[in-house]
Amino acid sequence: MTTTSLEEQAWLENARRGDTRAFEMLYRSLAPNVYGLCLRLARDAAEAQDCLQETFVRAWQRLGDFRGDSRLGTWLHRIAVNEVLGRRRHEAMERRHLSLVDPDARRSFNDSATLQDLEQAVSNLPDRAREVFVLRAIYGYKHEEIAELLKITTSTSKTQHHRARKLLMAALPDRAEFADADDGDSAPDASAQGAAE
Repeated sequence: MTTTSLEEQAWLENARRGDTRAFEMLYRSLAPNVYGLCLRLARDAAEAQDCLQETFVRAWQRLGDFRGDSRLGTWLHRIAVNEVLGRRRHEAMERRHLSLVDPDARRSFNDSATLQDLEQAVSNLPDRAREVFVLRAIYGYKHEEIAELLKITTSTSKTQHHRARKLLMAALPDRAEFADADDGDSAPDASAQGAAE
């Protein structure tokens, strides 16, 4: 669904007044992009769908808090990233609890074998490197914005982006575009890289 910023603004104003139809139009317009972010971060379609729904529920509940300092899509991305990270923290606590109860228990959250090579390679990146890479390379966020979203330093964002590109080059040696995608990042020094991992 292609919309103009004027339509989006009108829907937003109406939704703030409690118009659920206007909010539904915002959902239809913005959900595919938010879902893509959730899927790339969560690496699981069902979890991504849950995160998408929770993102829009939270957005509806907090619509009055949206100040308009950024685009609505950017605000929704922030909510979605927080939702994915919150779920990951909850899963980590569950795994720790499960390992205390049954040390032999193993859980896999990446069962899909149907992803294309690039999606699979991105999916296999370490969590922080994947989060930064997805936000930077796919959604075009600046390192400063990524740092704020993920509550890390800008240099850690740059380091993790560099790390992700190197890992992707190793996983996809026939893909030269990662080698040349400098995008203004300077190569991190060894001390910053070690501190960020």
